[in-house]
Amino acid sequence: MTRFAVLTAALIASPLLAADPPAGVPENYKLQFASDFAKPDALKDYAFPDPAAWRLAKAGDTPVLKQFQNANYAPPHRSPTNFCLIANLKFAEFVMDVECQETAKETPHRDMVFVFGYQSPARYYYTHIASKGDDHANQVFIVNDAPRIKISKAANAGNDWGTNAWRTVRIVRTPADGTVRVYFEDLTKPVMEASDKTFGTGWLGFGTFDDTCRVRKVTVWAPAAEGGRKPEFAPKK
Repeated sequence: MTRFAVLTAALIASPLLAADPPAGVPENYKLQFASDFAKPDALKDYAFPDPAAWRLAKAGDTPVLKQFQNANYAPPHRSPTNFCLIANLKFAEFVMDVECQETAKETPHRDMVFVFGYQSPARYYYTHIASKGDDHANQVFIVNDAPRIKISKAANAGNDWGTNAWRTVRIVRTPADGTVRVYFEDLTKPVMEASDKTFGTGWLGFGTFDDTCRVRKVTVWAPAAEGGRKPEFAPKK
């Protein structure tokens, strides 16, 4: 049995993968990945530019993945530094739901980021969900062998991370027409929309641009997932 077959069998056996699809997920999508950080080896499901910035922890009695400090990481262009990626699966068309908590102090650019279509340290998309929006915050961006560029066609004025508050973020990607939709709490109305076809199948992930966060659950629904090697990152600082 191949390594990918073993991984797939393990994921299918997870109780999380027996869940019914949530509202808003197309009928032909299957639950391809799920993580609630309850396993002692949960970190093995993820790849990190700097593993030292992350650890398994508890929020009360709930297991979480905690990004507790800035990563020792120097990407080749202006882009997020504190993120991780689902290690062994890539996705083209998908719905990713993340239950998360921003843990830094309040500032206009207080954020979490959600990465998709990741090809390399210099080529990927991400959405930056911040308290206040401007051309460099609370937008959808592309990193394409240059510092990140806003590609949002629509974005709200900002999103309230609150204090010790858990939020649900949904990222929806349809490469056929380039559509990206970003949801924050209300999963019926996107807070951001973009359209771009530069990148197709790639790795997915989450984190912060230069803040801190905790995540307690991740699910990815998609028609298919592609297995293979782990993503590559730029050298550390």
